[in-house]
Amino acid sequence: MKSGKFLQTLTAMAIMTVVTLATLEIVLRVVDLRELREGVSERSLSYQYDSELGWAAVPGSSANVTNARTIKVHHNSLGLRDEEFTLYATPTIMFLGDSFVWGLDAEASERFTELLKPRIEGFKILAAGVSGYGTDQEYLLLKKLWAKVKPAVVVLIFCTDNDRQDNSSNIRYEGYQKPYFSTAPDGSLVVRGQPVPKSRLQAMKEDWWVRHFWLVRLANAVYLKLRHPALQVVDPTEQLVDKIREFVEANGSKFLVGLQTNDTALVRHLEARQIPLVTFDGAASYPGEGVGGHWTPEGHKLVAERLLGLLSANEVLRTKP
Repeated sequence: MKSGKFLQTLTAMAIMTVVTLATLEIVLRVVDLRELREGVSERSLSYQYDSELGWAAVPGSSANVTNARTIKVHHNSLGLRDEEFTLYATPTIMFLGDSFVWGLDAEASERFTELLKPRIEGFKILAAGVSGYGTDQEYLLLKKLWAKVKPAVVVLIFCTDNDRQDNSSNIRYEGYQKPYFSTAPDGSLVVRGQPVPKSRLQAMKEDWWVRHFWLVRLANAVYLKLRHPALQVVDPTEQLVDKIREFVEANGSKFLVGLQTNDTALVRHLEARQIPLVTFDGAASYPGEGVGGHWTPEGHKLVAERLLGLLSANEVLRTKP
């Protein structure tokens, strides 16, 4: 009898637990908390978790991405939004950056990198842009890709809208975890936050339990906030640019910089170190709260023209009219 009552009690408790969990699951789905929703940005649509970089495009992936407009996206085997790349004798000009190089709100053919390809003789052009990256992630990506690309010229495209914020934190946008650099007592930069924790949106996309059960989503979100909270460090932007330059020039290549708009402190820093630069002030961009700021097709044309001027002025190339 005692054994029977004990089993009955266990069964009742199990049923109550299941009912309670099911009720909580339904409540969470009805309430629809923002932090438990799946993402719909270009990062969540076409990117995957990367323990070194935070996120990276799925090689060979394709998607339709909607922001200020809807565009078609395809990534090559390197995970870059460009045609398939093969390392030949022809030297390569690599454009390193974030969504401005990746081409958010631009069809592939409208981007400044594509506009430059028929205008430049004797070089291949590669768009090494990853949406959402800061200069810190771009530096790490450059090192990761170097042996596969071996660019003769690297042009860093700096986003004045948000790169400084990106470089100063370990979490950006909709809770995306990322590596970051802090300054050691001797003044050197030290990479932190690797392996990068899997962000909540990445877990929703890639982990079966998190994707299908909102209670697990909640538990995962709470765990991330407690175990990997947001951090702020002193802005290392100028030091990061110096690190990129040192790496590029140590490998026998040329380094230049383009700025989305003028950043007085960074321009002063670049000029003091005689790093060639150009700014893209005046390039047309899409308006709109939360979705604006990226270049229109006309904006990309202006950027392409100014980059041609930068490359020509620094004796990198001869251009076609």
